[in-house]
Amino acid sequence: MASYNEIPVAALARLIGTPDCPTLLDVRIDEDFDDDPRFIPGAFRHPFKDVCELADDLTGHAVVAYCQKGLKISQGAAALLRAAGVQAEVLEGGQFAWRDAKLPMVSTGKLPPPNASGRTVWVTRHRPKIDRIACPWLIRRFIDPKAQILYVAASQVANVAERFDATPFDIEGVFWTHRGETCTFDTMIEEFGIGHDALTRLAVIVRGADTNRHDLAPEAAGLLAASLGLSRMFRDDLDQLEAGILLYDAFYRWARDATNEGHDWPAAATRA
Repeated sequence: MASYNEIPVAALARLIGTPDCPTLLDVRIDEDFDDDPRFIPGAFRHPFKDVCELADDLTGHAVVAYCQKGLKISQGAAALLRAAGVQAEVLEGGQFAWRDAKLPMVSTGKLPPPNASGRTVWVTRHRPKIDRIACPWLIRRFIDPKAQILYVAASQVANVAERFDATPFDIEGVFWTHRGETCTFDTMIEEFGIGHDALTRLAVIVRGADTNRHDLAPEAAGLLAASLGLSRMFRDDLDQLEAGILLYDAFYRWARDATNEGHDWPAAATRA
């Protein structure tokens, strides 16, 4: 049983990909990280002895620290953070427990290098509709919660990527883009290695909406309609992204928790 300052793997897994996910702090030593250089989705690394450097930024946020086995290193790092006024817990069993539960882990070899502020920077075409909202949602919920998304004129994506050390996505001729009949959202799930039932189900809907193949999933037409509506509601792409994040949060929770639930009127008829 987890102690008062530990969170079980199953409980953390329910939070991953949701707005309630805590800040995940990987404090494994270099040897342990090199042995398995994968992150729990959304985590970032920091030296365990220097975690107090993060205290100001983490104050007011729930934090879960993890090392290889959930013992002395993460216990000590979390204790230091709590002493600095941060609400910090330890992942019970550490990265080994997460791995052994066969839960998704991010392949770090595909992660773009962070900038000086520790954020990955991504750039794509302005006036987003489907993929260019879905992919930033995926990045922020499963890869890098602090990721910076740049929307620029289509003709300038490559130039901005070069000048600002940003990673281009959802344009022709780059790594993070459509492949065959799949879309960029599919590519990111596959390359980062984060596929699981809910994301796989959501990916089909995104693909259907983004490639105008509504036969793939009945929800694809609804996603397209909502996305086009958002694009008319917001002049600023980043404002649209923030609204779109909420939309994809809802679709993800449906894909994870509510696919077997229906709705009808009157309610008594549904129960019958």
